[in-house]
Amino acid sequence: MSPEISSARVRVSQRTVPELPDELHPNSLVHRLLAARGVTDPGELQFGLADLPRPDLLPDIDAAVARLLAARDSGERVLIVGDYDCDGATSTSVALQGLRMLGFEQLDFLIPGRFEFGYGLSPGIVDVAQQEYRPGLILTVDNGVASVEGVERARHWGIDVVVTDHHLAPQVLPTAIAIVNPNVPGSRFPAVNLAGVGVIFYTLLAVRAQLRRQGDAHATADLAGLLDLVAIGTVADVVPLDRVNRTLVEQGLRRIRAGRTRVGVQALLKVAGKDSVGMSTQDIGFGIGPRLNAAGRLADMSVGVRCLMTDSGREALALATELNDFNQQRRAIEGDMKREAEQQLLDHDLDDWQQSSAFSVCLFDEHWHEGVIGILAGRIKEKLHRPCVAFTADGDDRLKGSARSIKGVHVRDVLQSIASRRPDMIEKFGGHAMAAGMTLRRDCFEAFCELFEAEVRSVLAERLPEREFMVDGSLGSDERTLDNALLLGNLMPWGQEFEAPLFVDRFRVRRQQAVGKDQAHLKLLLESLDGGEVLDAIAFNCRLDTEVGDILLAIYSLDVNVWRDRQQMQLRVHHLEASGLS
Repeated sequence: MSPEISSARVRVSQRTVPELPDELHPNSLVHRLLAARGVTDPGELQFGLADLPRPDLLPDIDAAVARLLAARDSGERVLIVGDYDCDGATSTSVALQGLRMLGFEQLDFLIPGRFEFGYGLSPGIVDVAQQEYRPGLILTVDNGVASVEGVERARHWGIDVVVTDHHLAPQVLPTAIAIVNPNVPGSRFPAVNLAGVGVIFYTLLAVRAQLRRQGDAHATADLAGLLDLVAIGTVADVVPLDRVNRTLVEQGLRRIRAGRTRVGVQALLKVAGKDSVGMSTQDIGFGIGPRLNAAGRLADMSVGVRCLMTDSGREALALATELNDFNQQRRAIEGDMKREAEQQLLDHDLDDWQQSSAFSVCLFDEHWHEGVIGILAGRIKEKLHRPCVAFTADGDDRLKGSARSIKGVHVRDVLQSIASRRPDMIEKFGGHAMAAGMTLRRDCFEAFCELFEAEVRSVLAERLPEREFMVDGSLGSDERTLDNALLLGNLMPWGQEFEAPLFVDRFRVRRQQAVGKDQAHLKLLLESLDGGEVLDAIAFNCRLDTEVGDILLAIYSLDVNVWRDRQQMQLRVHHLEASGLS
């Protein structure tokens, strides 16, 4: 769901385009867009796997490889413990399939239930592992770097632990056999933005490299065949798409577009109404990712892992349909929660982000779904452009909270500051700059809201930043073409910190029509002021009142609308406001 478009003014900043000695692309528009995003070498458009950093630079990688191969050669059971989000599901699937390709036979997986065990390798989930699987080795994926108590419980049971993770390291690390994480202190690995699925993929590469040195028969394993899952997990986890991640994602997308993907991915695309031929990062972010995440939010993420693992087309479609049903349920729950949250905002005079003097928002409802409060916090953050924490009950004495933040406010650091000032208030917390979770004493809710507001104010020096759009300038009529829309769609894997191109121009309204469910979207016919061309446009979740003949400033991207197998260029409008021209 896109944030609502209104007539509120925003800050528009234009990307600078540096001069480069080499032409990045024969299309001058593409050259301009890439140069503005820091691309300096035309070779970056080749996305060569050979240009990626070596896995032997990862921390503890030699110890991890040695322990894994010792388990393989002795026939020990290896239990993969993942996370209950899309990155966790793809990481678990990559670990299972990759290790099998490398000759491992005794493999199982376990995903902790969000509501029973919470995130990571907790002592409780280690007890379950011992009772149900009796592994000799636990391999964590997308978690574990903060699981000090869980690793200690594993040692109690005589189980070794190899951690693969990408989250920021706490002050005290677990005493695991190895911690493979590019973000631990002292790491020399240059690709610090890998998702969890990227870290386990690199770990598999290191295992294969050792098998090649040993002349093992499994050293020819085609691990590149796992890159479709690496792409899905990387995009869904919204990690920065630096050069390494762009290469991993693009290589995965190429495999999906060519039909060289597993039946589970094909089934997920089918239930999402997506076409693999034109597969993009947006299709992952709005199609595949939410359906996998919904299982972890509402039920059991093992459904998602089984969907990605199966070789049966029939089973894959059945599991994908189940995941789609979970996503529909999640959307219905979210819709109810969003309406209740908006009523709270009205009650507190916070419905208009321009008029409110508050720097943050804290909301609580006894009955909100724990698995959906993070999405709700994100929606409110987008609507009000303020850090938001949404809370729900966690028994009689505690609240569970999920926070989402804006640029300039590192929300985990905010929670750390509050916990330092009031150690009795927050029982546990974790996260990163833009998202965090916490458990709070119920009787501390009001005090927490006050401290959170004060801390955000202090971080922002009493100046709430405006909502900002970084744009790539204006487009001439000869650049607003179907060919350019198609080219930009698949040129690069656009995403976090490598954002898709946005443009800004003024247009005259020729026609407008409210469309969609609840008439929530605005379909427009816009006339450019520079050449008189008339363009189709769509503005999702747009509440702006316009009249025929009005001049509007539009921030937009080039999009392709397909109707009855006919492709047509249209503008996808991300922001509209009255221009002030007549």
